Amino acid sequence: MSEWKARRFWKDTAVEPAEGGFRITLDGKPVMTPGKQPLILPNRALADALAAEWEAQSDVIDPLSMPLTRAANSAIEKVKPQFDAVADMLGAYGGTDLLSYRATDPSELTERQASEWDPVLAWARDRFDAPLNVTEGLMPVDQDAEAVARLRSRIGELDAFELTALHDLVTLPGSLVLGLAVLEGRLSADEAHALSRIDEEFQAERWGRDDEADKAAAGRLEAMKNAERLLGLLKS
Repeated sequence: MSEWKARRFWKDTAVEPAEGGFRITLDGKPVMTPGKQPLILPNRALADALAAEWEAQSDVIDPLSMPLTRAANSAIEKVKPQFDAVADMLGAYGGTDLLSYRATDPSELTERQASEWDPVLAWARDRFDAPLNVTEGLMPVDQDAEAVARLRSRIGELDAFELTALHDLVTLPGSLVLGLAVLEGRLSADEAHALSRIDEEFQAERWGRDDEADKAAAGRLEAMKNAERLLGLLKS
């Protein structure tokens, strides 16, 4: 049997004001989240972008082509009800941040990590008063609890939609500092992704590329760019 797929059932896609923001309507009926909660967007720019995703659907609805809609659903159904738990999970990345762990050799790699990662750590130190310690190898390095807490404090200032975006910007590269740098406009998603892959790219230069690894990396980059776009729309 062929797999059942949802099909487009509406003609007109629109945006209209709603209590708490804006909503998408399909032939006048408001779009709901998968859990049947009202899909309310905080501003018109984001609502228009979601409406464009719905309007772009042809005969068969493709959820993978609707990253902003999926993010909004997650913000409403998953992140908002457990905001503190999500924020704590992301804050914990400050204690094990990718940028704190350096290779022991070869010198070409260690020098590349230092030249690319040190300026970002310096930015985090100055921006959040959060200096992070650096170590070589895989042995855990203790971080100052107050420094990590100051990074966590910035996360607590976000709303559920911003936290949803930050989730991918932190978990995909494995770095709270890189995620906050994109959030604050210090780095682009492209730059943060490239910085998170210094080790992998160094190995690829030496031993050749792996198609599956490159495909996975491209998927992570796309997700990070979608998160960056969500942040941009939230600021509009």
